[in-house]
Amino acid sequence: MDKPESALSKVPAVTLGFWIIKIAATTLGETAGDTVTMTMDLGYLVGTAIFLAALIVLVAIQIAARKFHPFIYWTTIIASTTLGTTLADFADRSLGIGYAGGSALLLACVFAMLALWYRSEGTVSVDTVSTPRVEAFYWATITFSQTLGTALGDWMADDSGLGYVGAALVFLAALAIVLALYFWTDVSHVLLFWAAFILTRPLGATVGDFLDKPLDEGGLDFSRPLASAILAAFIVVCVFLIPQRAGSHPGNRR
Repeated sequence: MDKPESALSKVPAVTLGFWIIKIAATTLGETAGDTVTMTMDLGYLVGTAIFLAALIVLVAIQIAARKFHPFIYWTTIIASTTLGTTLADFADRSLGIGYAGGSALLLACVFAMLALWYRSEGTVSVDTVSTPRVEAFYWATITFSQTLGTALGDWMADDSGLGYVGAALVFLAALAIVLALYFWTDVSHVLLFWAAFILTRPLGATVGDFLDKPLDEGGLDFSRPLASAILAAFIVVCVFLIPQRAGSHPGNRR
């Protein structure tokens, strides 16, 4: 028997297409955030306020929707990842706690949110995202994870000396390990989903920085607005061409 519509997950099925769009969205979050804070010179605090307001409105629309809508969902993801960029930069640079300090603080926030979600619902699997309370946990966790990913990406690229390409390769290797654990071990698929979700953010952050940073800083010196526009167009095309449906997370298998 099919699930009743009210019980369907309001997030997309976790497929290869999901991850392609997710990585593109996180890369766009980096270039768009830097466009507002750096190219437009509005600063990290103002940029954070702008994207926080946008995210609150979009999450409210997402929660009010009765079923999964691809463009609402992915626009909300982009808002969360762009907020993650400006918020992480504000914490790391304006507050002076550094990439390592910011990463540690945000990792604690992600764990705390997942713990609260689990205590409330008995699971953190995204196939349960069908009620306003669970959606609130979902979007709060995602926003913290997007912010954490930005701090991790900057920490790996800058403080470790690996540069943007080296850092991107590290995160790709970490994602390959998660993929291997998914297919060849009994590690919880729910745990692996969140590990992959977090890791795709610093991957996107380092790729975004590689695209728009100056040549003498190891980047390609692309225009941030142009890079953002190309990434946005790519995401729109993907949403149209890649089948989009509400689906259950692989974690419902175990």
